Amino acid sequence: DKQALDMAKANKKLLIGKNITRGLGAGGYPDVAKRCAEESRDELEEIIGEPDLVFITAGMGGGTGTGASPMIAKIAKRRGAIVVGMVSIPFRVERGRMLRAEQGLDALRKECDSVVILDNNKLLDFVPHLPVNKAFSVMDQLIAETVKGIAETIVEPSLINLDYADVKTIVTGGDVAAMLWGEGATRDGPEAMANEAMHHPLLEVDYKGAKGCLIHITGGPDMSLEFAEKVAEYVTEELDPYANVILGSRVDENYNGRCRIMAIMTGVSSPYILSPKDEGGVVLPRWENGQKNGIDLIG
Repeated sequence: DKQALDMAKANKKLLIGKNITRGLGAGGYPDVAKRCAEESRDELEEIIGEPDLVFITAGMGGGTGTGASPMIAKIAKRRGAIVVGMVSIPFRVERGRMLRAEQGLDALRKECDSVVILDNNKLLDFVPHLPVNKAFSVMDQLIAETVKGIAETIVEPSLINLDYADVKTIVTGGDVAAMLWGEGATRDGPEAMANEAMHHPLLEVDYKGAKGCLIHITGGPDMSLEFAEKVAEYVTEELDPYANVILGSRVDENYNGRCRIMAIMTGVSSPYILSPKDEGGVVLPRWENGQKNGIDLIG
């Protein structure tokens, strides 16, 4: 709603559907949010412009993210962009939101080149003892750091540069993607760093047969090229033999003695996804007992 949007720090903001909701939220109804996006199509096209790459972040299961994000992805796609969705899914206990999330993911997959699904339930592996509001901020930070890391490795001098064509190759036609994340001390060695990432996926997924992998490694001045390549080797050793693997790495003075790895794997297998995106088939688990660096932030 307008109140929440006013608090956002994005450098470009747009309140959609002013005549429909009159500045209020979608009330948890995706259809209302979809109509809001349709009403504001012209403004959305103007604010999106003609970008090369668009990341759409949203929470699935509510109204606005579930209903509006597929329409926004469709507009960005028609403007010629490669479109990557990065969406979170609800906790299993949120039964009604899970049903809406299924529908939203089905719609979003049809409009995006790839959709990275982030499971809120996996937050328990990262920050089991944090208060709820701080735990959610961790997920927000992971998404922000991932997008920022990819953008910086494309546009700034790096140890191993990515370019737009690299990212396009991995995400085009990637459909469902999973993100792995790990951080630790460089002295622990590349194998330990790789294990840290592989044991903290943000989606229940079998990545062993993944078809594509974009790896981004950030380390301090003490990180060698050999170290970065070894980390990538360990992360990808069980992928499809013909998987397309692209590595980017950069040095950040703030990471002296530490290393951070982010990997986006496409073409993965997951119990969340039962069929190709043109057939739908997202089934989420039910409750069971037991402007910087060329990035425009649009709120």
